Amino acid sequence: MLALRLPAVAADGDAKKGESVFNDNCGVCHNADSTDAKVGPGLKGLFKKAKLVNDKPVSEENVRALINEGTSAMPPMGDGMKADEKDNLIAYLKSL
Repeated sequence: MLALRLPAVAADGDAKKGESVFNDNCGVCHNADSTDAKVGPGLKGLFKKAKLVNDKPVSEENVRALINEGTSAMPPMGDGMKADEKDNLIAYLKSL
């Protein structure tokens, strides 16, 4: 019996490439190396936290939705980033 491979998900992203995506799109407002806030919250340890700023549980799906939709203080990046850039960004955020 053959095993089917599911489509690539954020876990398949490249964290090194994601660091570049972060620096180009997120670093002006978010710290990656601390939890100290800039304009937005510091993101170190993001995937170890219980909730996001919108009170949803931290998960790849909810982080992707937050990136796509933004918040009242954060612009939506849904159209500003390609899917693979978001995969790489999420892989990087998971490494913080």
